[in-house]
Amino acid sequence: MTGAGGAALAVTGTTAPASGAARPGRGGPRRGREFRGMWLATVANRDWPSRPGLTAERQRAELLDHLDAAVERRLNVVVLQVRPTADALWPSPYEPWAECLTGTQGRDPGWDPLGTAVEEAHARGLELHAWFNPYRVANHTDPGRLVAGHPARLHPEWVVPYGGKLYYDPGLPEVRGFAQEAMLDAVRRYDIDAVHWDDYFYPYPVAGQVFADDETYARYGGDFPDRASWRRNNTDLLVSEMSARIKETGKRTAFGISPFGVWRNASTDPEGSDTSAGVQTYDDLHADTRKWIREGWIDHIVPQLYWNIGLPAADYARLLPWWDAVVRGTGVNLYIGEALYKAGDPAQPAPWQDPRELSRHLDLARTYPSVGGHCWFSAKEVAADPIGAMTTVVADHYPTRVRPPR
Repeated sequence: MTGAGGAALAVTGTTAPASGAARPGRGGPRRGREFRGMWLATVANRDWPSRPGLTAERQRAELLDHLDAAVERRLNVVVLQVRPTADALWPSPYEPWAECLTGTQGRDPGWDPLGTAVEEAHARGLELHAWFNPYRVANHTDPGRLVAGHPARLHPEWVVPYGGKLYYDPGLPEVRGFAQEAMLDAVRRYDIDAVHWDDYFYPYPVAGQVFADDETYARYGGDFPDRASWRRNNTDLLVSEMSARIKETGKRTAFGISPFGVWRNASTDPEGSDTSAGVQTYDDLHADTRKWIREGWIDHIVPQLYWNIGLPAADYARLLPWWDAVVRGTGVNLYIGEALYKAGDPAQPAPWQDPRELSRHLDLARTYPSVGGHCWFSAKEVAADPIGAMTTVVADHYPTRVRPPR
């Protein structure tokens, strides 16, 4: 996912472009079923709407075009970003209407995008997974640019500026509770098939900057050996509490997370992957993704393996078996996040200029029994397909439509 789309990639330490059906079946693929998803990003109008300020009719038409493109590509899941920057694509009592719709945060767009997306996706045989970003408040650092009445303005003590953006402080129990409640409103209100989170927990490290949570750590971190352990526990609480609260709704809504593709490098931890990535989720984002699988807090995981086969620092062919082994026997489904946006990008290395690179990813994934499908970043490229990479995947691997895992 791109920085605009909600997920970052880092191999050398830099950030590059990339966040009513039954509960999905657990424990790997089932015959005749496969996860074939696409992310539909709204932050900064990455995929949809094409620009802010369109009429409600035009926004709806564009949304339906994306759903129709998913059907045409024989996909079966759309992961729609509905809470991009602590705002909402539904009439939330907790947060303002999203800026990406009208160009003005808090302005009613005149329709219900999430409600429409659920209804129209289901009418097409697609699952609709609602993609939320728990802690990102804004892609700038000026609280005054947020709409009056925004929770971040009402509670300035909740907010930390970092790396040119505003974030809620994950160490505050009241922040975790508020973020969960804001997301659960959509779960209770709509028949969404899954709650989906991307890779942003604590923010990606920015050289020379410090995430200013000294006061929060002093208040809550006394029982932990160090700040990193305390921060990881904060993220664990976010995940475990949300998992329990989704179940408490009585709905059969699944819970999935799409983390950055490297838990830890083997040079850091012998149980890590054979990689030398510049970011490790455990250490840098304070997200122990492997633990969430082992604890059964999530129903599926979609690691972003956004690298080509053979890349020395993060080889797709080496990360795939690592994730396969991590989920094996846990009952958690594994789907692989794929960097369709890189195909044909002249800034990317030679393998990404070959329209068959991604099809080879699926060839390889089929040799690992725990892999139950793939998710494509993102919707704009699914439709436009500049060098035919998606067309090649469909021709090679998606001969007919199938149902997603249950």
